[in-house]
Amino acid sequence: MTSIAPRQLPDHLLSQGVSTFTTSDAQELLDGSSPAAIHRALSRLRASGQVFSPAQGFWVVIPPEYRSWGVVPAERFIDEMMRALGRVYYVALLSAASLHGAAHQAPQVFQVMCAPPLRDRAVARVRLRFFSGRHVASAPTEPRTVSTGTMRVATPELTVIDMVALPGESGGYGNVATVLGELGGLDGSSLAALARPRGRGLTRRVSWLVEHFGHCDDLEPLREAAAPDEGEPTLLRAGAGRRGHTDRTWGIRVNTDVQSDL
Repeated sequence: MTSIAPRQLPDHLLSQGVSTFTTSDAQELLDGSSPAAIHRALSRLRASGQVFSPAQGFWVVIPPEYRSWGVVPAERFIDEMMRALGRVYYVALLSAASLHGAAHQAPQVFQVMCAPPLRDRAVARVRLRFFSGRHVASAPTEPRTVSTGTMRVATPELTVIDMVALPGESGGYGNVATVLGELGGLDGSSLAALARPRGRGLTRRVSWLVEHFGHCDDLEPLREAAAPDEGEPTLLRAGAGRRGHTDRTWGIRVNTDVQSDL
């Protein structure tokens, strides 16, 4: 690489179609600069709103249209950041739902499933919330093209499974019901295959919510996975007591009121 002056680094990278870089990249570009000089140069660029660092040693160039923000939207750097950190990931929960067209309530944070675990972080107006699970590496995802490349996004069916598994992070079951109404057609076989390894309780909750609020091509695979005639009914809302009626179609004790905003 050709050596350049520190103040030229952001515009040089943008002119090359590069939106992220590491401290090591900066040392190579600013040939001859000492580590201390590199640190000072990057600190000045950050203070002037031209770059920011969402992870140690990883930097994002801020194009002119975002310099008043001091940051860029998470989708512009999440893929390269997770690669730099050595994490398998996918965009999840409400963030994934909004990308699939369910934007009734825009998420306030950018939600990501990853493995190994990663701490949450916030940079200016961008807040990243990370979740972890054993299923992440094998989870079905879809590539989504963004202005800086691509990112991995949970399929609609995986999005539903994760939201039901983490209702508190998804705005509660009422919001999950609303999202289900906006997601469009779901594949019943895919839902069943994803839910079954996570347990009968989750499978039954997913099945009940999908039947009442979603659009599914075939509920029979979910019915088989839910095994509603086996064992005690599952509480729709865990820890909320056993009040309410039992829906024997799915083996669910409906112990909470769920209403969609649609």
